[in-house]
Amino acid sequence: MADVDWSDSMEQTFEYYEVDPYTWKDKRPLNMVKKSSIKRDDGTDTLGSATIDINDTLGECYVRIYLVVRQNGGEFKFVLGTYLVQTPSSSYDGKNRNVSMDAYTPLLELKENPPPLGFALLKNDNIMQQAYMLIRNNCRAPVVETSSDKLLLDNFVADPNENWLNYISDLIGQAKYRLHLDENGRILFAPKQKLDELQPVWTYNDDNSSILYPEVSMQHDLYGIPNVVEVVCSTGLHEYTARIVNDDPNSPTSTVNRGREIIHRETEPNLPGFPSEEQIDEYAKNLLETLSSVEYQVSYTHGYCPVRVGDAVRLNYKKAGLEGIKAKVISQTIKCENGCSVNETAVFTKKLWN
Repeated sequence: MADVDWSDSMEQTFEYYEVDPYTWKDKRPLNMVKKSSIKRDDGTDTLGSATIDINDTLGECYVRIYLVVRQNGGEFKFVLGTYLVQTPSSSYDGKNRNVSMDAYTPLLELKENPPPLGFALLKNDNIMQQAYMLIRNNCRAPVVETSSDKLLLDNFVADPNENWLNYISDLIGQAKYRLHLDENGRILFAPKQKLDELQPVWTYNDDNSSILYPEVSMQHDLYGIPNVVEVVCSTGLHEYTARIVNDDPNSPTSTVNRGREIIHRETEPNLPGFPSEEQIDEYAKNLLETLSSVEYQVSYTHGYCPVRVGDAVRLNYKKAGLEGIKAKVISQTIKCENGCSVNETAVFTKKLWN
């Protein structure tokens, strides 16, 4: 990807191939596809979907979508996604037939069936080894094995109402992993990471070579964020009460700016032994600082570049008031047509009191 300058002019086309579900290799080109749209979303259980429009019929199969870039005499080919097409709907305008198909990630196969009644993994089973075997036995997509020494602390019994996808997701969550996909449709195990632990893979600037489109929207919810924390701690011999107030005029959630108190009270603080009054005050202060953080969600559109859901990016969009912001991408919609625009949503956290 380093050979392509994504901020420079280029010619873009798209190619589609049917995928052999057993070898997972491209089987044959699909020349009847007119356009498609890809949705990558960490907030859905199957991590995304797609729609593919064709002018002919196509049975249920896996389809791989490629972006082909021609720039400075070179040609480069990038996989955008691999999806199982189903559920066609068609229309005819008197001249042309259009068939629109919904498509899903390979994780759909894990969602289609439940574990056997009474299925359980046993205490001391290796979590990631078992997860790997369960996916390999219940899904045609390749799965990449991950080594971990995390063992089950108790028997892990499947609920009669859950499917394999739910069961496996909950299982690997005990080892602090989550399911992930690459563009080729391989199933991966990704460690759960906070934004602070990630390094930005891309910086979006609003200079003359920017791939950002001008429209940006941002939202956040201040509801329920307290400006007063009260901590009540009983040691058996004494009862201490700490009260910390956010009265900072520079804080949008302070008592000064809101004109009222919003109180968070904690009566069972997680403090070891017999804490002193100073320790309880410090605990209350740290708690208010933690609760005074708000998550911002920012949506923007840009020309295609190799940023994936789950990556951290740097936002230097000064015209929109975003400068030096590190954010984590949570969803993308890629329009596989002229321009290959990507509508992207990312989140970041901002402290409102310190």
